[in-house]
Amino acid sequence: MASSTHRGNTAGDQKEAILKAFITEVSKIEERDSVYTSEIQIQRLLRPGSSYANLNPFSVLMVDFDASPEEVRKQYKKLSILLHPDKNLDNREKAQTAFDVVNKAYRCLEDDKTRSRAMEVVEEAKFKVNQVIEEKKRKLRKEGKRDPRVDEDDPEKYKHALSVMVMKLFADYERRRRALEDRDQEERKRKREGEIEEEEKKMQEKEWNKNYEESREVRVSSWKAFQSKGKKSKAGLFKPPRHRPEAK
Repeated sequence: MASSTHRGNTAGDQKEAILKAFITEVSKIEERDSVYTSEIQIQRLLRPGSSYANLNPFSVLMVDFDASPEEVRKQYKKLSILLHPDKNLDNREKAQTAFDVVNKAYRCLEDDKTRSRAMEVVEEAKFKVNQVIEEKKRKLRKEGKRDPRVDEDDPEKYKHALSVMVMKLFADYERRRRALEDRDQEERKRKREGEIEEEEKKMQEKEWNKNYEESREVRVSSWKAFQSKGKKSKAGLFKPPRHRPEAK
């Protein structure tokens, strides 16, 4: 009798555990699906500081770093439907901006070349996060901890740390790109200003030569007139007789 009761309790516990797991899973699904509204997605993609956060295409599309091309396409389709301006007539301008952000992220992950570059950033982030973890554990071992564990040993916390590092690297690369672009633009501007200055100098020299040639005839005529006038003046001058010695 006791054995039967025990089996009954065990079966009941198993059913309760299955029910709790089911409820937990449903809650997770509801929480995940709750973000798939136009308003929430527009707020997420246009929030303060989003200009750098949106450089991470994985974050924009809300996909894992190892998501397959098919998963990326499905997620893009889901978000693009939510954010399409025709579906958000009351908030069309912001919806269009968010829609463009999603399109840009999808183009990045759709193209093999740009996706490969994005994955290089992810791999670099993994390396840096693992370095941080190892440094933390080294410090704990130095303090005498036999089994040093850190927050990032938890898969969810590791995933969060990796996401933060990926976002930071994308932002760093964008800042460097903009700095190089500004420097190149400034260099091109200085070069163009120098070219304009040289062109103006040549034009002034050309204009001066033109004016000089055009005034040559006037100058020659004036000089000839001056010389002619000088000869006439000399011809009209009184010349005294030459002195002759008296005869003895």
